[in-house]
Amino acid sequence: MRKKSKYRPKGVVLNTLAYVMESMTPVEKHGSFLIDLKIKNHAAMAALTQGRATKADIDMLIAMVNMVEALYRMGFGKEYADTVHEGLDAVREVARRGALTGRFILKSTEMNAINTVMELHDAQMDVITVKDMEKAFQIVDNEWRQKKMKPILERA
Repeated sequence: MRKKSKYRPKGVVLNTLAYVMESMTPVEKHGSFLIDLKIKNHAAMAALTQGRATKADIDMLIAMVNMVEALYRMGFGKEYADTVHEGLDAVREVARRGALTGRFILKSTEMNAINTVMELHDAQMDVITVKDMEKAFQIVDNEWRQKKMKPILERA
């Protein structure tokens, strides 16, 4: 049996000029994408505040908070360090309790922290470019692959 090669060819960009121009445009210029993203995030938060959140809603909020943290590390919103860390802790705590009990219930401090992080996320989306968003996705993906993210449930 042959050993599998680790070599994987990189993707080929067919239109490099369009790719560069696209990466320099602000995310807010992609109206429908940004509106869809905000609707999904706010719908997940509304479901959580109403007590009918599902795992998909929590996953959406976790992805949103991870993106906020990655953008914060890149320099977007450096003055909001406390907000980012409180939001991360709040989402992690809600997800931990939900994983244990099967219901995702908020406390008032957690709701305030997640709402503030969501406002920060909306503000960051109005400022960043497509290239910044791709770089933030790479940061989150690298953290995930290297297992540097804090798990929701600690293993015994």
